[in-house]
Amino acid sequence: MVKYKKVMNRGINMFNEMKIAFYVTGGIASYKSVSLMRELMKLGAEVRVSMTPSATKFISPLTFQVLSKQTVHVDTFSEDDPKYVQHIHHADWAELSIIAPATANTIAKIANGTADNFVTSALLATTTPIFVVPAMNEHMYEHPATQTNIEILKKRGVYIMEPATGFLAEGYSGKGRFPDSTVILDEIEGFIINQSDNLPLQGKKIIVTAGGTKERIDPVRYISNDSSGKMGHAIAEAAMKKGAEVTLVTASELAVHSQIKKVKVESAQEMYEVVDANFDNINVLIMAAAVSDYTPVKQENQKMKKTEQLSIELKKTKDILKEMGQKKTHQLLVGFAAETENIEEYALKKLTEKNVDFIVANDVSKKDRGFHSNKNEVVIYSKQDDPVLISLSDKSKIAERIIELVVEQLG
Repeated sequence: MVKYKKVMNRGINMFNEMKIAFYVTGGIASYKSVSLMRELMKLGAEVRVSMTPSATKFISPLTFQVLSKQTVHVDTFSEDDPKYVQHIHHADWAELSIIAPATANTIAKIANGTADNFVTSALLATTTPIFVVPAMNEHMYEHPATQTNIEILKKRGVYIMEPATGFLAEGYSGKGRFPDSTVILDEIEGFIINQSDNLPLQGKKIIVTAGGTKERIDPVRYISNDSSGKMGHAIAEAAMKKGAEVTLVTASELAVHSQIKKVKVESAQEMYEVVDANFDNINVLIMAAAVSDYTPVKQENQKMKKTEQLSIELKKTKDILKEMGQKKTHQLLVGFAAETENIEEYALKKLTEKNVDFIVANDVSKKDRGFHSNKNEVVIYSKQDDPVLISLSDKSKIAERIIELVVEQLG
């Protein structure tokens, strides 16, 4: 199977300028594939659609043609351009082929080498990776014949996505639904990453922490901070897209990419225990979480009743970054400094006292950036190099730059 090499060097958005052959087959879910095609185009992909004759019974080729701005192929024998044999040209042009939805009938045909329409003929000539999104009735999906055909395709290196479980066209719930576009896109990204053999962080294990920890006072009250977790989640995704095996230890409720291992925690102690237990076996720790500095000495088992005055005794939490800085042998450590004054002074102090390689500092007193915002402005301090200023930008862009510095440091 052909490996991705050209496709892989496109930064965070691996779909940008990717050539995708998009095959639509004749199931009721074919109307949902319009949305998936549009999402791929929004990400910068060039998408060319082909349909089986059965698919045109559910949705018009004109719909795909208008939205993709490309000719839609249905008839194998419609050779309008004498320079090319269209189904061969279509197969040769594509860097990635997606069949969405893939019916039991088309899966059976491509498993057995049948080439009786434009889609199956083009797929028989395809030498680049194929990603299949089955969608059909539950009984058709689970039938031994369909499962045998799926196994045949998997052995050939074709990627078969698991269909979703839910309400089917037949009026009952079962396995066979077309998954949401965001779920499909996540899985395609993971498929592309696994096809690559030249990503800069392949073979590297990275832990990223995210969110503001919660220190319980009683079952309904806690001490916390304003961190949303957006920065940490963006860093985890940026590292994943560079090929790293990423574990995200998060106190946030934000969604996590399917290719990232998520460990949900609440308190500083829980976060410390997860990081400490895995620290010896990782290459990089990026502490983007806003870890609470204090926790109640005593946590009440029942909700505390209102009184005129209340005093809560606090104790220091574990300084996770400092502890890992003392423990580190080969690991690269990245810390964060969210400050409201004397930004540089405090950042440089943390850099030295906590024995880290980078400190990402930002001013959280400004309302247009930082906590809860999708944007931030940071300065990255290191022991070896001059500070790096990243002007007000999307957190995804800042995450990408942080990961680039990690790649450079790892050599």
